[in-house]
Amino acid sequence: MPGHCAFCLANTQEAKPWCEACLLELPWNLPACERCAEPLPAGLARQICGACLKEPPLFTRARVPLLYREQIAILVWQFKFSASPRAGTLLLELMEHALEELPPSRRPQALVSVPLHSKRARARGFNQADWLARRLAGRLDIPCIEARRLRATPSQRGLDRRKRRRNLRGAFVLEAPLPSRVALVDDVMTTGATLNALAEACLSAGAGEVEAWAIARTPRE
Repeated sequence: MPGHCAFCLANTQEAKPWCEACLLELPWNLPACERCAEPLPAGLARQICGACLKEPPLFTRARVPLLYREQIAILVWQFKFSASPRAGTLLLELMEHALEELPPSRRPQALVSVPLHSKRARARGFNQADWLARRLAGRLDIPCIEARRLRATPSQRGLDRRKRRRNLRGAFVLEAPLPSRVALVDDVMTTGATLNALAEACLSAGAGEVEAWAIARTPRE
């Protein structure tokens, strides 16, 4: 309801769909690896995780502000599988809130959403990553460029990081040249294999620097 927190229904003081108390209680992904957004132990001085030091992803930075837990997991589920406009709008507002500190000089020149294969898109009827990317692009006043998924890859569930990367190798293509700086957009980041494969396609299409953006991160066990 307008003027009320989306989480507790308390009155809100600003033009935001949450109150300050609920905002602070959300499962923020802090601290996190700068390259892949994997959560790090509190107080750890190093900002890059061991996996990225050993085998860094093709994207230079991941901006994933929240963890896939609690209220965020519920909202993502409602958004992804029920196409809930309320859940999608709230997640979009949270992502935009987290990006407010991004200086204009570091903003991408275009966004690229993670595409679904045509068969999966017809079955689901909704691509949550594309929905997010188009609205973010509109608010940032930059273009949203479409990528194409070349093949319907098997499910990623149950696969480790290396197998996920192998599963997605060569899965994406961009048929239009890209600007120098782009950001990839997805709803949830698990191992980063999907975003890494899309980053490879973006670099092949002319991008010089690729970032990975998502709403929530699923921590490794």
